[in-house]
Amino acid sequence: MNVALKTSPPMQSCVQSRIADAYFYDAWQVNAAYPELAPLEQYIRVMQDTPKWLDSLMRLRNVLGGIVGLKDLGVFSEIEANKPEASYSIGDRVGIFTLLERHANEVLLGDEDKHLSVVVSVYMEEGGVSSATKVTITTCVHIKNCLGKLYMLPVTPVHYQVARRVTQAVGEV
Repeated sequence: MNVALKTSPPMQSCVQSRIADAYFYDAWQVNAAYPELAPLEQYIRVMQDTPKWLDSLMRLRNVLGGIVGLKDLGVFSEIEANKPEASYSIGDRVGIFTLLERHANEVLLGDEDKHLSVVVSVYMEEGGVSSATKVTITTCVHIKNCLGKLYMLPVTPVHYQVARRVTQAVGEV
């Protein structure tokens, strides 16, 4: 079984520069089931097949967040089904996140709100002839105020489950 493992953010990753002053970050790694896919394609493939319970959690987040003035992000699986990966440009929404940076082996997606800033990196590292291509998904959070700290209290433990599940899906056929 191809299991997602908690790891350190890749040293060569563009997200590495954002970690030093982050309130929270974590990274999960798995062997890619489809190593031929680009980083953004890895993300799109997994998000389009988001489990219903995960989209339900996002709906709950959107309702409760709306009470304190947070924006509605939608749900993970809200990605245009027929839009080719190559047609996404910097600044486009890809599900709940905005495409921030795009490189051959990494993509950065994120969101900005009044309480925090989130950046997600999907980083791919080819394993060479004898080993598999590894995909590392790193999440980096910067809080902006007390609301951000309060928000992260219930979100952090849930995030670990979500991040592990999403990374695990990258390794599943």
